[in-house]
Amino acid sequence: METLLIIDDEKNYLLVLEDLLAEDGYEVITADSGERGLEIVRSSDLDVLITDMKMPGMDGMVLLEHCHTEKPDLPVIMMTAFGSVEKAVEAMRKGAFDYILKPFKNEELKLTIRKAADHSQLLRQNRYLKQTLQDRYQFSNIIGKSTQMLRIYELIEKVAPAKATVLVTGESGTGKELIARAIHFNSPRKDRPFISVNCGALPENLLESELFGHEKGSFTGAVSQRKGRFELAHGGTLFLDEISEMSTPLQVKLLRVLQEMEFERVGGAQTLKVDVRVVAASNRNLRQEVDQGRFRSDLFYRLNVVHVHVPPLRERVDDIPLLVNHFLHKCTQDRPESLRIDAEAMRCLIEYLWPGNVRELENVIERSVILCNGREILLKDLPPELRSPAQPGGLQASDFRMSLDSAGDRGRLAALGFDDFTAEGGFRPRQMRALDFVRSNGFITNRHYSKLNDISERQALRELSEMVDQGMLNRVGKGRACRYVLGSV
Repeated sequence: METLLIIDDEKNYLLVLEDLLAEDGYEVITADSGERGLEIVRSSDLDVLITDMKMPGMDGMVLLEHCHTEKPDLPVIMMTAFGSVEKAVEAMRKGAFDYILKPFKNEELKLTIRKAADHSQLLRQNRYLKQTLQDRYQFSNIIGKSTQMLRIYELIEKVAPAKATVLVTGESGTGKELIARAIHFNSPRKDRPFISVNCGALPENLLESELFGHEKGSFTGAVSQRKGRFELAHGGTLFLDEISEMSTPLQVKLLRVLQEMEFERVGGAQTLKVDVRVVAASNRNLRQEVDQGRFRSDLFYRLNVVHVHVPPLRERVDDIPLLVNHFLHKCTQDRPESLRIDAEAMRCLIEYLWPGNVRELENVIERSVILCNGREILLKDLPPELRSPAQPGGLQASDFRMSLDSAGDRGRLAALGFDDFTAEGGFRPRQMRALDFVRSNGFITNRHYSKLNDISERQALRELSEMVDQGMLNRVGKGRACRYVLGSV
């Protein structure tokens, strides 16, 4: 129910208007002076203010100025006699929403109030959505407590207030756009547009038009003028995702925009100036792309003012339980009861390699929430590929063992830098398998070692510990989150 405040020194008018508008479902508050009305404005949550222009003491114009200063979003409708239309027009210039002439028709008044109430509601919704976006993309709300993520939070906090171009890199699914939005919504540009473009989703000719706009008739199908993303992002942030997919001619044009902050629309001659902060992202190593001639070095250095690398999920295992709980809460908001995850299922999630990173984890949790029967997600509710993960190249663990044993590749240790190591107890093949696994996947866990070699987890722990003692592996983390990575000898 919208709340209206009507101010008029004629009490009969107040009684008539209160009855008229209450019939339409409004909550109506009345005041017979400007001073009393201003007190109500300050103490009440109003949707529309209707005030007479001429009143003894504080008149409508003075009241309008106070309202515009203290509650600038409150729509004010001025009521005035026919002879003071000029004053009403002046009130409109000073910020009044509309004016209505006395005597007025009831339907005319209702229509004007309805427009003002709708306008007030839109302003409230806009404020709410802006606040929601800002809260959602506060860097403190990005899920993760690992050392790598703490460094990213610190970097975002430092770089957000600046205008410098930022390059965000990382594998697909790591959350690069989330980082870009966090930078924007923690910057002075947070109330301005955040515009996102996927450079890999459009062919070259369409991407140029998408970024810079086009003039009417500039190419077949250009039936009207269209503003590009740079113009739409004026004053805000432009996020260029998959920047490495951009063609060389477009890279040249983008470089000029980054240097001069000016460009021409496709088919246009007028030079347009913009104020845009650019955040670019890529799942490729742009330095390697430059070395191989697929990406311009000058553009790379222009983009790489501040570099934020988002680590893959397998390198921040400590964050997996936090992310699991976050996605569980997100996926069960519409359910009458909450869900928890079984310890064995959580262990499986921690030990999986997550080639699809956080995006894959979110999809797995959503699937498990749908398929689980009780109030707890069990190991059987997880996808088969998580319960029995395949090794690189589609080999199962048994196939992986057979290929290594049959090949008898005794040179692997030397190739990895461990030619001086002499194994004890006849388990050198198991260590070779482990080292090959680490080289392919970045790390190995006690459970992986156990399954890979068909031995107990206790025996696996002893053998891994010996490899750590010999400098073949380094131990990272503790407990179930413990990982073994290549050491340096």
